[in-house]
Amino acid sequence: MLKQIIVENYVANSLTLDEYQLLAARTATYGAGTEIIYPTLGLANEAGEVAGKVKKVLRDNDGFFTHEYILAIKKELGDTLWYLAMTAKDLNLSLGEIAQENLNKLADRAERGVIGGDGDNR
Repeated sequence: MLKQIIVENYVANSLTLDEYQLLAARTATYGAGTEIIYPTLGLANEAGEVAGKVKKVLRDNDGFFTHEYILAIKKELGDTLWYLAMTAKDLNLSLGEIAQENLNKLADRAERGVIGGDGDNR
């Protein structure tokens, strides 16, 4: 069961990517002139924190993901999502549009048998 989400009088049981992006933007407080740069650096930092938590599961827990580890990673993934959403917003892109374009790209690659391999334009 999904927990009810309440953000500034907005109530939902789930959010679309675009709804999340709009609501998350209400909490963006980085300074003028740092658009794109600030959230991109935050995105890289938070992605590193996700990787660090996964690394600690390997080092400290023999690769077993306990409920506590999963919850800690979930929080870092949420922070990563926020920075991704703000980077996209600062570039006037919607998360929903980005997600759909990515799915289209992957479906095309799968159809052509080039999911694996290297290169952006395969």
